[in-house]
Amino acid sequence: MVLVTMNFAVLGFLSPSNRGALMTAMLLLWVFMGLFAGYSSARLYKMFKGTEWKKITLSTAFMFPAVVFAIFFVLNSIIWGEKSSGAVPFTTMFALVLLWFGISVPLVFLGSYIGFKQSATEDPVKTNKIPRQIPEQAWYMNPILSILVGGILPFGAVFIELFFILTSIWLQQFYYIFGFLFLVFLILVVTCVEITIVLCYFQLCSEDYLWWWRSYLTAGSSALYLFLYSIFYFVTKLEITKLGSAILYFGYMFIASYSFFVLTGTIGFYACFWFMRLIYSSVKID
Repeated sequence: MVLVTMNFAVLGFLSPSNRGALMTAMLLLWVFMGLFAGYSSARLYKMFKGTEWKKITLSTAFMFPAVVFAIFFVLNSIIWGEKSSGAVPFTTMFALVLLWFGISVPLVFLGSYIGFKQSATEDPVKTNKIPRQIPEQAWYMNPILSILVGGILPFGAVFIELFFILTSIWLQQFYYIFGFLFLVFLILVVTCVEITIVLCYFQLCSEDYLWWWRSYLTAGSSALYLFLYSIFYFVTKLEITKLGSAILYFGYMFIASYSFFVLTGTIGFYACFWFMRLIYSSVKID
């Protein structure tokens, strides 16, 4: 969704002067890409020989959007309470729910159905059913430490651009440099891939094979630094005194950080997944 939206913005289809165009494009793309979401989650789940297809499909359809919508609804209720003209009307909220349940959820189920009909992805080598004991790890291979270190580089890749994005959103300035933003996004993807694969390789060298969630969290931890930066930006650049306005700021920044976590975490996981299949498919077993 992010990639396609940026492509449209770079090609000039989304005018910066029309503030609603970017958000509308992102929402519609997210809704219609439910097909790909259901398909990819089903294929991955089937590789683990999972059988509860309804559970994984419902998780795909509801987990991320439900969290975002719940936070958005609470924040909008605060604006309603303040009787502000910036509140999203009830009809718009109803339309969003209709798009979610009427288009996105059925498409996720359709994608999941197609994914489960495909043959399961085969492991490049046979795996041992009995888990092997993991030897004692060096201090620098501590999971929490390596996860926190892994998030620094991806955040550093978007650090400068983040300042301009926050300024355009919170200080009512237009954002025009979509070409540079697209380039920064590509750098972010490459950085997430590289740092996650390197740390995963060190982990395997230490005979620690529990890389699945760690690869996701390694790249995803950059969202923590993004949220910490938003606190720094709030203190140094904004002059917000009302409690309601502060809650709105941190609420929306939490949504942005959560979305960034899902994005970077997924990139990191699939990079490691590809790396694992590549190195283990080269193993010659006599």
